[in-house]
Amino acid sequence: MSPEAVAAICAHMNDDHADSIAHYARIFGGCRDVVSARMDTMDADSMTLAVVTADARETVRIPFDHRLRDADDARDTLIAMARRTHAT
Repeated sequence: MSPEAVAAICAHMNDDHADSIAHYARIFGGCRDVVSARMDTMDADSMTLAVVTADARETVRIPFDHRLRDADDARDTLIAMARRTHAT
């Protein structure tokens, strides 16, 4: 993915889906007591979140279950992950 695509995805997620990012931190990142979370960056293999918990600030890397092919695959993968977080 191009740097522009990554920036657009991160901006969209941070602006419109902050709740999903917090769920990613809890479910896939193992963070407890998440106060807030932002998507800092992503690549074909993982996303990196800046997470604020009740006790600390941390950077959390969450690997994807496959190598992303492009921005469309990234969108589909993030949606599937969000659905999984809401099912738990």
